[in-house]
Amino acid sequence: MFIGHFAPAFIAAAVSPQSPRLGTLFMAAQLVDWGFFGLALIGVEKARVDPAASVMVPLDLYHMPFTHSLIGAAIWATAFLAVVAIRNRELFGGLLAGFVVMSHWLLDLIVHVPDLTIDGTPPKLGLGLWNYPWVAIPLELGLTFGAFAFYVQRTRGPMGPPAVLLGVMLLLQAINWLAPHPESAGPFLYLQALVAFAILTGLAVWVGENRWIRKRGSLAFALQ
Repeated sequence: MFIGHFAPAFIAAAVSPQSPRLGTLFMAAQLVDWGFFGLALIGVEKARVDPAASVMVPLDLYHMPFTHSLIGAAIWATAFLAVVAIRNRELFGGLLAGFVVMSHWLLDLIVHVPDLTIDGTPPKLGLGLWNYPWVAIPLELGLTFGAFAFYVQRTRGPMGPPAVLLGVMLLLQAINWLAPHPESAGPFLYLQALVAFAILTGLAVWVGENRWIRKRGSLAFALQ
């Protein structure tokens, strides 16, 4: 899953005037993948190309104890919760950010073949929807479009920035699905992923600065 991970970010950004800004929540949504690809660059976590790994993703993610174990993801979520709560002086916003970080592991559990763990050791977990593209693709698009519609409906502002964000998300997802598979896992592949995350997060910052949460029962609007 790629852009589907941003669905919880859209929802969390629109539930309350105390919600963190969309850029912060986009960072939260892929935080453990930021961690994975960063750690893979220095050889701490590891992946290798294996066309037999799954139908949709030819990567064997065989060593991810610090980012894609349940306990590891919970540590990342707790740390991000604390940073956001302290920076914004808002516990509720911190809790939302932490929830978005944890949502990554839960969504991965649905689509990954068994490569996730509880504490970095076997058993390995994953329901394996990557082996069923006719299920995984509509699920990812449905989550993304549904959450995007919720965000737009619950906020007010120019439609240009969110439309650009959604368009770039769909473009990058199409490249992810349709581009030739990499021949090997290495720094170039990891940096590509980090650049994609950075582009989307930067666009989400732009969107969040141009949209406001609707206050129920009032014509006024509160800044995100």
